[in-house]
Formats: sequence, C-alpha cells, structure tokens
Amino acid sequence: MLTARSLALHFGLLFALTTGSLLAVRAQQTPRSAATLPPLAGEVAAAPLPPPTTGVPTGIELLLPQASPRALVAQAVGLTDVTVEYHSPSVRSRTVWGGLVPYEQVWRAGANENTLIRFSTPVLLNGQSVPAGQYSYYVIPHQDRDWEVALNRVTTNWGTDGYDPQQDVIRVPAQTEPAQFQESLLYWFSNVRPNGAHLNLTWEKRTVVLLFEVEVHKQVLAGVERALLQQPNDWQLLAQAADYLVQNNLQPERALTWINESIRLQSEVNNNWIKARLLAQQQDYGTAIVYARKAIKMGDKDDEAFKSRLPNMRLSLTEWQSRAY
Repeated sequence: MLTARSLALHFGLLFALTTGSLLAVRAQQTPRSAATLPPLAGEVAAAPLPPPTTGVPTGIELLLPQASPRALVAQAVGLTDVTVEYHSPSVRSRTVWGGLVPYEQVWRAGANENTLIRFSTPVLLNGQSVPAGQYSYYVIPHQDRDWEVALNRVTTNWGTDGYDPQQDVIRVPAQTEPAQFQESLLYWFSNVRPNGAHLNLTWEKRTVVLLFEVEVHKQVLAGVERALLQQPNDWQLLAQAADYLVQNNLQPERALTWINESIRLQSEVNNNWIKARLLAQQQDYGTAIVYARKAIKMGDKDDEAFKSRLPNMRLSLTEWQSRAY
C-alpha cells in the first residue's frame, strides 16, 4: 500500500518524464516562430528572427567600371573651342577593322552612346561651312577608297541605332594613316594653328584624320570692329588692332588707318614702331626708318621691357637702312 509520500514521488517522476519527452520532441521540430508557437511553461518568449538576406542591399545600384569608359578631349583653335566626348572601347585581342568595325557601314566612332563633337564657332570642313553647335560624329570605313566622316544633327541615339543619313549636316572624306598599336580608342589633336587643326582618332593600328579650319581672322576683326564702336578713341586698342594686321600681313590700308589714328590720339613708342614695321612690309623703307628712329628715341632706356626689345629694333633698323640706301 502506497503512502502519501510514495504517491507524491511517483507522480513527480511521471511529470518530469512527460515534460522532458515533450521538450525533446519540440527540439527536433522545425524552428518555430514566436508568433505561431506559444512558449513552454517556464520559457521566455524569443524575439522574432530577421528575414534572410542575400548580402546586397535592396534598391541600391552598385557602381562598377565601364568596359568602354567615357572620355573627353578639348582644344582651343584660334578663337574656337572644339570638344569631343566619347566612350573608349579596347581591342582585347579582337580584329577591329573589317571585323569588330565592318567596312562599308556607318560606325559610331566609339562605344555606347553617340560620339559627340562641339564647335563654339562655325568651322570649315573641306571648304564647306559647318555652323557652331553639337553633332554626332560617325565614321564610314572603306576597304578600297577614302574613308568618310559624317556629322549628324541627332545626338541622342545609342550608337548607330536610329541613324538617319538625311540628318547629316555634312559628309566629307577623311585621311587614314598607319599607327603604332593603340589598345584603347583615343581622340587627339595635332598640327594646331590659329586657323585650323587635325582631329585624330587612333585605334588598333590605324589613325583617322579629319582636317578642319576656322576663320580666325574674320572672327578677330569682327571683335575689333565691335570694340572700336564702343571705344573709338582708345589709342591702345587701335594700335593693338593694327598690330594684329601687321603680324598677319593682312589689309595694310586698314592697318595704316588704325595706326595713324592711334598716333594722332597719343604718339608713343609702340604705335610708332608698329607703323615702322607696317611701312617696311610695304617696302617703304625710307619712311619706315623715320618712324623706327622716332620709336627708339622715345623709349625709356631704364624700362626693362623696352631694353629687352631694343636689340631687335636696332637690328630691323639696320636691315631697312641697307635696303633703302
């Protein structure tokens, strides 16, 4: 017969065994959510687990280098700013001309979006005027004749997609030359002068050359006329304008008018020397000598700028004297 003490021990052991079995079963089950399974007796409710993650933040775009990076080259030619914006592909052991870039087809002259060229003033291509502005730049390679360059009004295409030859502003022949190997496509300027330059595209072992010209003298003189309308009695401005014509051997009659007016307003070393040079250009050496001597006499012998010019002034005077007598 069980006593009260024996019964208590018996039922306590039974409860412990039952609870332990239940815990063991729950431990083998799939991890539970605190929202779906209540805690066991004596357990503390666990915080909800965060959702699984891939390691890449949602909604953030990674910044990665482009296979054909964007590039920009700019050059001042006279008073004209020329800019080329392009994407530069690499050879990467591929056949470029006649392969990656087929012959007899319009090519974007770069990668990705249109290659863009900008002129701040009108330019001349093959003697034809192209207005200032921005254009798409295309190249048409040919296997057995001169290549061509086309400037197109539409600047928002992706490569040649949507290219319309009816939108070409101009299409002109372009020279091609052999070149040292160039892995990444490169635009660069050469033979830069006040009135023109060469724009070069070099890739793999070939260079495509576009010659363009600018009407720099026309632009300068238009600016001079505007300035003189605002300041007609500025002797320094008149002398500077005349000196430009003398340096470039342009419009001697106009130069003489401007330098005479400059001297009338204020006679000094520079404008007398400019007139001497102008007269010597016209082979009036006798009168040139008069103004040269006058300029040298007026010069401040203590002025460092004048002292640096004096040897050349005397040399020119000696030359003119030998020609005059």
